[in-house]
Amino acid sequence: MWAGEAVSSLGDQFALVALPWLALVLTGSALALGGVLAVMAVPRAALMLVGGVYVDRLSPRRVMLLSNAVRLVAVTGLALIVLAGDVSLPMVYLFALVFGVADAFFFPAQQAIIPALVEPDEIPSANVIAQGTTQLTVFAGPAMAGLLVAALGSTGSHPGLAGIGTALLVDGLSFVVSIVTLVLIRAGATPMADHEPVVQALKAGLTFVWRWPSLRFVVLFAMGINLFDVGPLYVGLPMIAYARLPEGAAAYGTLMSALGGGSLLGMVAVAALPRPRPEIFGSFVVALVAVMGIGVAAMALVSRTLVACLVAALVGVVMGYANLTIISWAQQRIPRALIGRVFSLILLGSVALIPVSQVLAGALVQLSLSGMLLGAGVLTTLLALGAAATRDVRAIGAEPILSE
Repeated sequence: MWAGEAVSSLGDQFALVALPWLALVLTGSALALGGVLAVMAVPRAALMLVGGVYVDRLSPRRVMLLSNAVRLVAVTGLALIVLAGDVSLPMVYLFALVFGVADAFFFPAQQAIIPALVEPDEIPSANVIAQGTTQLTVFAGPAMAGLLVAALGSTGSHPGLAGIGTALLVDGLSFVVSIVTLVLIRAGATPMADHEPVVQALKAGLTFVWRWPSLRFVVLFAMGINLFDVGPLYVGLPMIAYARLPEGAAAYGTLMSALGGGSLLGMVAVAALPRPRPEIFGSFVVALVAVMGIGVAAMALVSRTLVACLVAALVGVVMGYANLTIISWAQQRIPRALIGRVFSLILLGSVALIPVSQVLAGALVQLSLSGMLLGAGVLTTLLALGAAATRDVRAIGAEPILSE
């Protein structure tokens, strides 16, 4: 799994640079860019809970295989259309829709398979290896993709499609590698739940989360942070590169690499630094998110690539540390028979408001790019500092680890 997903994640970074740049090349509109990202995010959020049910019913491995096969067909098809020069914005929307549906099933499976591969006390280390490698690709991949897109003619002043199509084709080839490696995996291939009706299965997962105050907080807090940050970051960063930085697509790729490199450092810190004491564990992790808010606000002021990269790296460090810490905490405590459904709820908390965030960010950029980033950063900081003082957050570190 580590080898296959590392290659697939590297390919994904090419698509994640190519797709927003394609929307900008076709339209020059931040609102269109936000719309494409939202069309991908809506089915991802709408079907995430159903995806979790089928992870428990079919097994994480089978769901990952099916999702990757669908995404292979979708991204390869779009790449060929782009290279032929026949692409239009509705085609980009269709691709984003298909990708979003496949993601809704893949993401819960990706989180659920880790506990099937290692013992409970090894989960944090396994996550550092697997997700740390993913973040290494997030660090290296966007810069490589940005250089490829720019080298083949897609700059702000001379837009072209050859580099974008080639970048998408790289992602398609990476899915082939991932599918082959998943075929060779045996762990995580056994269904973890009976074929109960979908509604009943969803109810069991929802009840479990709602009756657990600490986990309920994680879901709600993730919703708030992603509403304030995801749209501003993933609409704001390409717009900063497009409108303010002379390097264009190459600057955008470098910014995304800085964000990924910072996240990798944050993940390494989870393994390298002592774990906070149980009585301050939750408050420390949540309060740290306030630093990310300060970084997002600071992006409003940048006009040089180096400064923008340093700020993006700071935001990435906090994202990497907080995300990996919470994911490992949950994987160590959720019963195996419910892990797909419960993680689908956790992930839903992360993505449910992303479409709203992306559309709002795209619209607010039309008024003021700096104002949008500043407002997002301030709201994130206030939310994190307020949540860090609550009783449910203070109780997170005392939750027991499951024995199996």
